[in-house]
Amino acid sequence: MTSRWLGSFLKYLVLGLFAVLVLYPLLLIVSTSVKDPLDVTADPFSLFTSVRFANFVDAWTLGGFGKYFWNTVIITAFTLLGVLSLSVLAGYALARFHFPGRNIVFFTFMLGLMIPFFSVMIPLFYELKDLHLIGTKAAVILPAIAGASGFGLPLGVFLMRSFYLDLPEELADAARVEGCTEFQVFRYVMLPLSAPGVAVLAVLVFFQTWNVFILPLLYLPGSENQTLATGLYLFASGRTQETEMIAAGSLIMVIPVVIFFLIFQRQFIKGLTAGAFK
Repeated sequence: MTSRWLGSFLKYLVLGLFAVLVLYPLLLIVSTSVKDPLDVTADPFSLFTSVRFANFVDAWTLGGFGKYFWNTVIITAFTLLGVLSLSVLAGYALARFHFPGRNIVFFTFMLGLMIPFFSVMIPLFYELKDLHLIGTKAAVILPAIAGASGFGLPLGVFLMRSFYLDLPEELADAARVEGCTEFQVFRYVMLPLSAPGVAVLAVLVFFQTWNVFILPLLYLPGSENQTLATGLYLFASGRTQETEMIAAGSLIMVIPVVIFFLIFQRQFIKGLTAGAFK
């Protein structure tokens, strides 16, 4: 009995130590973001010695994070819309329609998962330059939709095609018998059933696009076009003494990701569970 109690104590002690190691840096960022600059300088590793929410206002206005935030929102929204709409349509067509060259089209999409972005980033720069897109948000949105940031059309088509292949064909046949057109079958039957897969893809694309760094760094020159990831990097490298504003900017970047995941958490877990069962 004593050995069992001792074993449980040691196990929870080790788990507690790891929890402290993980949580302390997070608490330190939150604490630093609301601390007075003098307190940060005097004792940078203390927690919540003062509360100054004006740091967020300063980071939003003086630090330029408000501009970086809206640039990131626009890029993420258009990328998310493009990837989801095109992946759902292409995935359904490749799963349900039988036409010549269907497998060739599918494997062409899959090539996007095999070719690393770093092998094409320089030719892509010159191509975007010839199209007069360098310095515009389209220079990040279009490559991100194509899969340059990791989660784009190649992964989206693969994921949605897998979901539509596993849905019963009898449901579509029943809808056709009721007089539905092919688009109505897709819109009112298949698309709602694929909602868990769409939620998984949406969360993955949102996380990747919101945090993307290399694309705006290469294709969005100028401070007015920076996103949160590149803006935080440039701000931290140029103003290293204003630690409290850097921490506030970090939270401005992190909080929307947490909120987005909490909104789609149930559908995301449902989609992962459905994939596991399949």
